[in-house]
Amino acid sequence: MEKTVVPPEGTPAPVRARSRGSIKVEPLTCTIGAELSGVNLGDASRDDDLFAEIRALLLQYKVLFLRDQDITRAEHVAFAQRFGPLEDHPVAGSDPEHPGLVRIYKDLDSAPEHYENALHTDGTWREKPSMGAVLRCIESPPVGGDTIWVNMAEAHRRLPEHIKTRIQGLRARHSIEATFGAVMPREKRHALKAQFPDAEHPVVRTHPETGEQILFVNAFTTHLVNYHTPENVRFGLDYAPGAGLLLNHLISQASVPEYQVRWRWTPNSVAIWDNRSTQHYAVQDYWPAVRKMERAGIVGDRPF
Repeated sequence: MEKTVVPPEGTPAPVRARSRGSIKVEPLTCTIGAELSGVNLGDASRDDDLFAEIRALLLQYKVLFLRDQDITRAEHVAFAQRFGPLEDHPVAGSDPEHPGLVRIYKDLDSAPEHYENALHTDGTWREKPSMGAVLRCIESPPVGGDTIWVNMAEAHRRLPEHIKTRIQGLRARHSIEATFGAVMPREKRHALKAQFPDAEHPVVRTHPETGEQILFVNAFTTHLVNYHTPENVRFGLDYAPGAGLLLNHLISQASVPEYQVRWRWTPNSVAIWDNRSTQHYAVQDYWPAVRKMERAGIVGDRPF
C-alpha cells in the first residue's frame, strides 16, 4: 500500500497552470510570480470585472507578467490608474503627454547610472511609497536586461523567530538624498532632500489588503532610528556597528533565490507588481544593446 506523504507546514502548493475566468494563469515559481495569457490590458482598462480579476491575482502572486500587449500609452496609463492616481518621479521625470508615465530608456547615449541594478522597493524615500507599477517593454536587448522580483513577505516569514522578535517595533530611515542625490552637486542634493525629507518606516510593515507581514528595508534604507536602547546597546560597539550589521543582514534577505522570480523581456511584454510586498532588480548586463521601458507608478499609502 502506498504511503501518504504530508508536506511540512508552510510548504508551497504544487505549481500548476489554471484558469481564472477568461484568464489563463501560469505560476512561474513556488513563491512569487505568474504569467497571464488570454487577456489584453487595454480591455482591462475599460472592464471592471476583468480588472477585478487581475487585481485579485496580483495580491496572490505579487507580480504578474503578460506578453504581446500591443497597447497605446493612453491605455497603459488608463489601466494603471485603475489601481489609483499615478505619481511623477523627481529625477526621472515623465512623458509630457502622459503624466505619471516614466520613460526608462537605455542606449549608447545614456549616462552610466546604476540605480536600477540594486534590489529595491520603489519610492520608500517617500512618506507614502508607491503602491505598485505597470512596466511595459518598448525595445529589448536580444539577450540580457532581465528583471528580478522578490517576495518580501516570504522573506519575513522564513526569518528565524529570534530575529523576528528582535526587529519587531524597529523603524528605519529611507533617503533619496543618499541614493539619487549622491551624484548631484551639494546645493542640488540639499534641495532634493528639502523637497523629499528622509522618510521613516517600520522595518516590518503590514500589507493593508492581505494583512501579511513584510520585511520592509532595501537599498534606500540608511539606518535604524530606534535601535539605541538599553536592551540592544551595552557598549558603544553595540550601537552603530551592531545596528548596521543587523540592517545589512535584513537587507541581504532579498538576495535569496528561493524568494525570487526572473523575467526575460520581449517587446510589448508587461509586468505589474505590488510594490508593498516586493523588491526588484533590473539586470544591467546588456550594453551596448538598447533597452527601452515605460513605467506607470501608482501612489501608495503610509506603511504601518
